[in-house]
Amino acid sequence: MSDDPAVSNPDFYRVLWENDDVRVLEYRDEPGQGTTPHVHPNTVMVTLTGFDRRLTTGEHSRDVSLPAGTAVWLPAQEHSGANTGSTPTHTILVELKHSVMSSDPASSLGPADS
Repeated sequence: MSDDPAVSNPDFYRVLWENDDVRVLEYRDEPGQGTTPHVHPNTVMVTLTGFDRRLTTGEHSRDVSLPAGTAVWLPAQEHSGANTGSTPTHTILVELKHSVMSSDPASSLGPADS
């Protein structure tokens, strides 16, 4: 199975544009849907809708709630996600290529706090 979300979860992720330095993904899901584990490099995420979701890596989980129109930094991470809210999720992710994931995956689960 691929770690690339556009390959492992094609029902949710779609590549909009890519070059040697960045890749732009669109993500959409419905309440109750979830992804299989996948990897993101360092990423900027822009929420087009507000959403509630649970992100999980190994034994660690984090609940995330973001309003529409928010831009957040996502440190490189591996996770699976589930829409735990009552609305569809629609986001744009700008993945930065050539980035490295932290050695402690739980410390970089979900958006950074600052």
